[in-house]
Amino acid sequence: MHILVTGGAGYVGSATAAYFLAAGHRVTVYDSLVKGHRAAVPEGADFVQGDVGDAAALDVLFQMGQFDAVAHFAAFIEAGESMQQPGKYFRNNVANTQILLDAMMRHGVRRLIFSSTAGVYASKDAPLVEDDPLGPASVYGETKLMIERMLQWYHRQMGLQYAALRYFNACGAMLDPEGKPIRGEDHHPETHVIPLALQVPLGKRDAFYIFGTDYRTPDGTCIRDYVHVEDLASAHVLALEALGNGRACMIYNLGNGRGYSVRQVADIARQVTGVDFPVVETDRRPGDADMLVASSERISRELGWEPRYPDLHTIIASAWAWHSAYPDGYGDQP
Repeated sequence: MHILVTGGAGYVGSATAAYFLAAGHRVTVYDSLVKGHRAAVPEGADFVQGDVGDAAALDVLFQMGQFDAVAHFAAFIEAGESMQQPGKYFRNNVANTQILLDAMMRHGVRRLIFSSTAGVYASKDAPLVEDDPLGPASVYGETKLMIERMLQWYHRQMGLQYAALRYFNACGAMLDPEGKPIRGEDHHPETHVIPLALQVPLGKRDAFYIFGTDYRTPDGTCIRDYVHVEDLASAHVLALEALGNGRACMIYNLGNGRGYSVRQVADIARQVTGVDFPVVETDRRPGDADMLVASSERISRELGWEPRYPDLHTIIASAWAWHSAYPDGYGDQP
């Protein structure tokens, strides 16, 4: 198939584009580079710079591309920022997705893989299944839930086939067969827990901050399910195959089924780096749930997906390989 990957110069989008190429598909990456990096686009993919909210540019793109499916990653993802600037998130995430969907319908492209989030769920003290109650704690999570609801209506009324993949915490880096890092996280500003921890031993931050120690968890810090970026990418390939085989609509969790607290992440990062870096405890941030851990049994049963890198030590070690080799991210690469 010929796959359009929106946001394909970003962290998960670029990894998935690489996996689509390895599976034998043709890939066109469409990215504004507001958050993404041109250097992250995998070799072999076509690249077009543009905004998902530009309907005229999308018409030109779809007329030229003759795509079989779209994998949609172009979203703002910072939950904390979304609570401060909700309009920015509703406009970019929700309104621009509606513009993309309408362009797809105009040009007869009716297969979509959507990058969703565990943030659509209400917090729960047990692994979350896809039918659990929804209740986003942040504007970011609400935008993703709104998009999922749009997809349901486009499916019912317009014949859209879709897979909504609810990521838990994406992390880790892609390594080549010799262990050299080739693709990793490079957000500006960085808001993800693992890279924030690793920036301290790199001398880019003075300390690692834990926001809130009074959550309803064993050590009082938030618990999250961490899933390697390559495992996320492999799930998209399986979802694309399922859509190609006629599956109409799918919603799947993508996680390891095991949670780690923020304090545990800091401890493992200290072990991996060999640096006993300082940790500072401070107040909660708005929008953080106590616990978000996945049950991925449905996608395992239906599509045969299993994480290859479930161990958090392995995940953080791969991230450390990337960040220590490229402390300034893609700006360090030739």
